[in-house]
Amino acid sequence: MQKVLFLLALMIIGKYSIAQNDSTALYLQFPNVPPFTIIKVPDNTEFSKADLKKKTATLIITFSPDCDHCKHETKELLSNIDLFKNVQIVMVSHLDFDLINKFYQDFQITTFPTITMGRDAAYFLGTFYGIKTYPSMFLYDKKGRFIKMFEGSVPIKQIAALF
Repeated sequence: MQKVLFLLALMIIGKYSIAQNDSTALYLQFPNVPPFTIIKVPDNTEFSKADLKKKTATLIITFSPDCDHCKHETKELLSNIDLFKNVQIVMVSHLDFDLINKFYQDFQITTFPTITMGRDAAYFLGTFYGIKTYPSMFLYDKKGRFIKMFEGSVPIKQIAALF
């Protein structure tokens, strides 16, 4: 009887020791806009998923204020903002609030009402998306369902074509 129990215990341990963890990115496992909260610049107020407009497509951009690719992508986005008139854009960085605020001021984001910029102090979105490259962009349709992800510099018109 002890041999049977020992063998059964070994089989159970073996099963769990070779089991693989699901390595699928969280944004693919949960393909809806994530429940984020950021601190907006320049006013230092909270902005969360609940503040997003309903029935409106969403583009979440993770960036670094000192990244040249991010600066270039932002310039291109702002030059083609008319392509995103029916899209709410959330630009997020986990870096220092003052750096993000300077980026906000330098690019005069205040003149673009469809863009919300803020700090993800907890790096929730970075973890949720498994960020490896800046900028990274995540597109969601009007129902909040994931469409596509882009990493690095991508032609803005290519992104706009998906909305």
